Amino acid sequence: MDTFIIIKIFFLTTLAFVLSILWTPLLTYFLYKYKLGKKIRTAESGAPIMAQMHEHKEGTPTMGGVLVWGTVLVFALVFYGLARWTDWDILHRLNFLTRSQTLLPLGALVASALVGLFDDILNIKGIGAKGGGGLQMRYKLLIYTIIALVGAFWFYFKLDWDLIRVPFVGDFQIGWWYIPIFVFIIVATANAVNFTDGLDGLAGGLLSSAFAAYGIIAFTQGRYDLATFCGVIVGALLAFLWFNINPARFFMGDTGSMSLGVTLGIVAMLTNSVLLLPIIGFLFMLETLSVIIQMCSKRFLKRKVFISAPLHHHLQALGWTEPKIVMRFWLIGMVMAFIGVIISLIDKIY
Repeated sequence: MDTFIIIKIFFLTTLAFVLSILWTPLLTYFLYKYKLGKKIRTAESGAPIMAQMHEHKEGTPTMGGVLVWGTVLVFALVFYGLARWTDWDILHRLNFLTRSQTLLPLGALVASALVGLFDDILNIKGIGAKGGGGLQMRYKLLIYTIIALVGAFWFYFKLDWDLIRVPFVGDFQIGWWYIPIFVFIIVATANAVNFTDGLDGLAGGLLSSAFAAYGIIAFTQGRYDLATFCGVIVGALLAFLWFNINPARFFMGDTGSMSLGVTLGIVAMLTNSVLLLPIIGFLFMLETLSVIIQMCSKRFLKRKVFISAPLHHHLQALGWTEPKIVMRFWLIGMVMAFIGVIISLIDKIY
């Protein structure tokens, strides 16, 4: 294997972190100058406990996810342009935007981020959903389903891909069933990350572990451009976390959580390791299950299982401090990501 590949991944990851740190003051200046603060859901919207716990965060700028996907987009386009317009071999080798590996996840990242950005703007203006503004859930699901369908058709018809790998068993061709499964995975992952984005630094830390894990998996499969893509996301996420840890300078917003959730699901499908996603993204799954359980219990049993859902709000209502919840979730997330990578490596060997 070419040693330069390893250098490329770590160099671009580090560069993404450094440049994201450097342009964050410009972003925060813009967010604060134009008062692009988040509207916290009110008690009248059906979440009185959450509203009480987070009312002090009212007005904190949102749309911080622009820092992540904006950096990734600029990196991809700049190095692609330099590779095309110069004769320098090193710039050709630093390019990681390729049709087979990174064009689809990058396109999905930007498309879903723009939808999330529009949702965040509606939230800021208090337009839309009751109790806080933004797109109603059914519209979000419809839009992200359309984005997922584009990805599913790309896989099935462009890449001629309909395989699902079961670790330690093998690959299975599932034909056209690949399309609805793909859509479900993408939409479910996007919503799971969105549910988790409720405490300072929580979603950002868990996403860093998950993308790092899938970057390693992609690397072991020889998908070096995809591994680099994941590395650049991790670098930008770590810079975002620098400003997002409690007390947060700004929030990720839907422009970050939904888009990164969509992208994580696509990377899982590209590496044919989607069955590792519930392990690597264990807490995303747990948070989603807590919401589903709460909704079903309230609807059919007329009572709540959790004081407040998702799970992190329940723990907060029990008296856990926000930093304690976040750091313990980070630890669990890192361990589960590590377990997922180990399973992938063992499966590759056997």
